[in-house]
Amino acid sequence: MAPITKKAGKAQKQTKKFIINASQPASDKIFDVSAFEKFLQDHIKVDGRTNNLGDNVVIQQSGDGKIEVIAHNELSGRYLKYLTKKFLKKQQLRDWLRVVSTSRGVYELKFFNVVNDDADEDEE
Repeated sequence: MAPITKKAGKAQKQTKKFIINASQPASDKIFDVSAFEKFLQDHIKVDGRTNNLGDNVVIQQSGDGKIEVIAHNELSGRYLKYLTKKFLKKQQLRDWLRVVSTSRGVYELKFFNVVNDDADEDEE
């Protein structure tokens, strides 16, 4: 009698949800959320190819200045952070904004803390 072999079943689909919160710069009218959403749709790679999102990755705006990325495949938050920085550089906003992970799967665009040194210069 032949030994019984188990079939290797397909691994369960992982669903990851990421939120990129750009409400602070969007409310100051220096960040275009819809252009960023379009940028992500054009630049996220699935299986090594751009414009290959299909049903694997869903990108949508949720609320004021928030973009929600739902991935049904391997997509890292680090990759989203990289693409966000790339977009900021392209829009010449990288000097004023930074991408900070506030909690697991949540990234926020924050302004750099600029301290005015005018008081120190007046004393000299």
